[in-house]
Amino acid sequence: MKYTKQNFMMSVLGIIIYITDLIVDIWVSVRFFHEGQYVFSVLALSFMLFGTLVVQCFSYSWFKADLKKAGQESQHCFLLLHCLQGGIFTRYWFALKRGYHAAFMYDSNTTNFMEEQIDLHKEVIDRVTDLSMLRLFETYLEGCPQLILQLYILLEHGQANFSQYAATMVSCCAISWSTVDYQVALRKSLPDKKLLNGLCPKITYLFYKFFTLLSWMLSVVLLLFLNVKIALFMLLFLWLLGVIWAFKKNTQFCTSVSMEFLYRIVVGFILIFTFFNIKGQNTKCPMSCYYIVRVLGTLGILIVFWVCPLTVFNSDYFIPISITIVLTLLLGILFLIVYYGTFHPNRSEETKCDEIDGKPVLRECRMRYFLME
Repeated sequence: MKYTKQNFMMSVLGIIIYITDLIVDIWVSVRFFHEGQYVFSVLALSFMLFGTLVVQCFSYSWFKADLKKAGQESQHCFLLLHCLQGGIFTRYWFALKRGYHAAFMYDSNTTNFMEEQIDLHKEVIDRVTDLSMLRLFETYLEGCPQLILQLYILLEHGQANFSQYAATMVSCCAISWSTVDYQVALRKSLPDKKLLNGLCPKITYLFYKFFTLLSWMLSVVLLLFLNVKIALFMLLFLWLLGVIWAFKKNTQFCTSVSMEFLYRIVVGFILIFTFFNIKGQNTKCPMSCYYIVRVLGTLGILIVFWVCPLTVFNSDYFIPISITIVLTLLLGILFLIVYYGTFHPNRSEETKCDEIDGKPVLRECRMRYFLME
């Protein structure tokens, strides 16, 4: 494992996107408030706070676990930083500081202190991996609901100001970046897994996630126009199914019972929007069932709208939106097939985990128990 200059630049880009996303979300909330749209302002702010609070909880829990593993006592300053919502910035500071030394100040041809160099690269990769996991949490807890809200407002009014367009674009970039960054970090942090090398596999994976997400979000927005209660009931039902699936698979991501319970709640939320392998086992059948249900649900929503057109919804937008939903769903499924059929790293040579408890046979790593692909 080696932390390269390219990895360092990706980390820098990651914090830039994170800060931009945070600023735009606050800007949009304030803009809604000044325009008298208090419900939208509260919703946007609530999504942001909910995602941030959950991420801070996991970040502090991991800090405590890492300090305990190193034989150190938990420091109160870390608790204070996380209470002030500074956990992510603290992690980025440590990751970029150590990452700069690993990427730029160590010569790859140096033979002296080889063990120290390996430990440094491993430390940086582990720090960056933690950040990728936290960013993925925030993306689906805050970014996806924000994007649905922006799309709903845009379609309801038929026009939007610059801040709403900016929020939509930044949310799309944040979602796309976090999914690809997570997939790269996942395989880089696990020595027994092959890396996701090359631009084509990353782009294919990006398009697979982006198109399937966009199609489903537009479908949810249409259902919100039809009936808010029905839409919320459907989302709640899907969330419960995801949580039950996480409990059934007996995930073992966290060391404490309370954090594992929170993790399974978050997994249920993520499964509303996209599929992830939550146990690291063969999921060809569950994934097929997941996207069959997704296709049927999307078609069902479109059929209801064609049968029961709404006066509250601008009919001029319905035909292009319906075409967009169908095309993005088909493209997403196509890129999914191409990715898993052509570009997915071959797992035939990977070390197998015990089927009962999933314990790693190499080294302890949080990522091994996290969402797989």
